[in-house]
Amino acid sequence: MTEWSESIYIDGWRPGSAGTLDVTEVATGETLAVAGLAGADDVDPAVRVAEAAQREWAARGAEERAEGLERLRDVIARHAERLSCWLVREAGATRQKAERELRAARAELDHATNLARSLAGRQVTTEERQHVVNRLAVGVVAVITPFNAPLVLAMRAVAPALAVGNAVILKPDPRTAVSGGLQYPALLEDAGLPGGLLSVLPGGADVGARLSDHPGIRAVLFTGSTEAGHKVGEAAGRTLKRVGLELGGNNPVIVLEDADLEAAATCAVTSSFLHSGQICMAAGQYLVHEAVYGEFVELIVEKAARLRVGDPWRDNTVDMGPIIDDRSVARLARMVERSVGEGAVLRLGGTPTGRFFPATVLSDIATEAPAWCDEAFGPIAPLRPVASTEEALTSIRRSAFGLVAAIHTVDIDRAQALAARIPAGTIRINDVTNHDDPRTPMVGWKSSGNGAAFGGAEMLDLITTVKLTSVRR
Repeated sequence: MTEWSESIYIDGWRPGSAGTLDVTEVATGETLAVAGLAGADDVDPAVRVAEAAQREWAARGAEERAEGLERLRDVIARHAERLSCWLVREAGATRQKAERELRAARAELDHATNLARSLAGRQVTTEERQHVVNRLAVGVVAVITPFNAPLVLAMRAVAPALAVGNAVILKPDPRTAVSGGLQYPALLEDAGLPGGLLSVLPGGADVGARLSDHPGIRAVLFTGSTEAGHKVGEAAGRTLKRVGLELGGNNPVIVLEDADLEAAATCAVTSSFLHSGQICMAAGQYLVHEAVYGEFVELIVEKAARLRVGDPWRDNTVDMGPIIDDRSVARLARMVERSVGEGAVLRLGGTPTGRFFPATVLSDIATEAPAWCDEAFGPIAPLRPVASTEEALTSIRRSAFGLVAAIHTVDIDRAQALAARIPAGTIRINDVTNHDDPRTPMVGWKSSGNGAAFGGAEMLDLITTVKLTSVRR
């Protein structure tokens, strides 16, 4: 029996107002445990606890907060095996992906400690006045996370928010209630951090809606679908709280005629099929110069065909694990079927077995086909030839999304000139699309977000507020 059995966390374990939640293994559907299910009624008590804890935490000073987060990083390292097991079984990660996520979570904590130590006040002196400009914690921050990388997507928001003196209410996706949240209170306790600093409310849209419009919450950091992000932003705007939205993407990859095709195809396999494509930064469109199109298609088919799909808990050598749920599998199958019906050539995969969806390659796809127009959030790589960079740009500009794009060419000057014309928050040159670094911002344009929601010093604008103190001489 775990401490979180049939419970949520608000400065201690308690029943959720919405009842209980089965914690299941993605690959088999087996019930692993029963957790508490939060409802909207749990938000008020969580805010009260957070407000009290936050005042004390902010008063401790930057260095003490940074040291607490350094201890938390070490605690995560000590519990790496247990955390990894939950990522594999509950979130469907391969062993390699789980290990990568744990490294990334520790890197996020390193970045957060640096943020904590960077908040010295700025002084401005004139003949008549002495001005001091300080960044202070906003107060209580709500963090709403998805299922696909539950540990690191929580830590990249929770750690910086705590570092600068906030308290946090975390709402993980109920499909990853444990790996996305319920494990964390014990980790913070082990690190010697106050219990009221982090509440964990695994729940549905009603909890997210209440967190977004609650007047006691001064910032919302949301990662998820564009549709849900619109609702969060609208609700948050009513109380003028800060809101960071990192939303969906249908990320284009341009392969120019002078590209290193072997390297580009290797990048493509990671960009499209890492974690079975269930990553917002996954590549969703390949625009390949017609001079090298045939060769590139053959290379990506050859490399993708080598990927092994299976249960990562029972076979730690598989490259791709399961899709998160049956509904998502059915959606992907319909997407492939409709796209083929509209003229795409199915070169590989396309047929699921239970929760497992193989690496799928669609060539010569129509621009109106769903696998081209819509975010797949699954292991589908659609390709079409283009005659020029202008044709590629025209296609990209039609997209509603603007998260990441990639360019493959040996001519870096040409790539940088092209990058400046692509309407996306991040451009990768000769690289995978799904790379992230806590020291740099995650930037979503258009329907992919509202700016720099996570990472870098840029996210300070979301989790701190500026205060000016002026003394007249």
